[in-house]
Amino acid sequence: MEMHQIRYFLTICGTLNFTRAADSCNVTQPALTRAIQKLEEELGGLLLRRERSRTHLTEFGQLMRPHLEEVLRNTEAATTTAKSFLTLDDAPLRLGVMCTVGPLRCIGLLAQFSKEHPGVGVSLLEGVPDHMAELLEQGGLDLAVMAHPRGFDERFKVEPLYRERFMVAFPPGHRFEPMKAVRTVDCSGEAYLMRANCEYGNYWDDFLADNRVDLREAFRSEREDWIQTMVMAGMGICFIPEFSPILPGLHTRPLVDPVVTREVAVVSLPGRRFSPAVAAFMRAVKRYPWQGSADA
Repeated sequence: MEMHQIRYFLTICGTLNFTRAADSCNVTQPALTRAIQKLEEELGGLLLRRERSRTHLTEFGQLMRPHLEEVLRNTEAATTTAKSFLTLDDAPLRLGVMCTVGPLRCIGLLAQFSKEHPGVGVSLLEGVPDHMAELLEQGGLDLAVMAHPRGFDERFKVEPLYRERFMVAFPPGHRFEPMKAVRTVDCSGEAYLMRANCEYGNYWDDFLADNRVDLREAFRSEREDWIQTMVMAGMGICFIPEFSPILPGLHTRPLVDPVVTREVAVVSLPGRRFSPAVAAFMRAVKRYPWQGSADA
């Protein structure tokens, strides 16, 4: 069964005249007749009865007409959807962003991409690296922007975007304010606000122990905005990626002796073909001036 056969039959249903139907379909009448006969052979029964100048639907034709109309509607809908998808009009993109990546770091990229591709609907999912890695494997995400202190294993394709330092965040008027950088040992004795979703969570425990720094954990939270608000309220300090602060007035200084950094990358699954929307986003990611956006 071919789509042109269905279209010819439905046109005849509307005109009840082979000649007018052939003109409407822009084919010869013999070609239209052959297509209808082939359709009848494939379906196994007569669809139309021709009596001199009159054409009627048989009972079988009346039975099949709504089914064939539905086939045509679904086919046209599928064609429209496919065209929209391939031309980036109403095309979906599922993007994971690690919850510790500061929104100001990515907003320029997202704004530029939206301007260039207004038809792509971007869904953002925030999470921790292990959960987003699982979603990538299961097909729940197309791409993920994240970092991992131990690096990613071979089942992922990793393309670095930028590197950032870890900072010490503190409230205005704190003793760290006159310093250009804060040594790790200088943090001893401070109340510590633990960012529970930080991918470096376990790393910090070992890091502080190795550097013989004794901090008193005052609070922990999965919410980055809560931690920063607590810092501003003078409830403690925290270690935070360089481009993550979102609250005006939050003071930060680089953590030194030793310096701690992380590399943020866009992660995908190798071998999985990108949709046009995902491919367009990857091109935008690669040409985006990440270092320049940090300085803005």
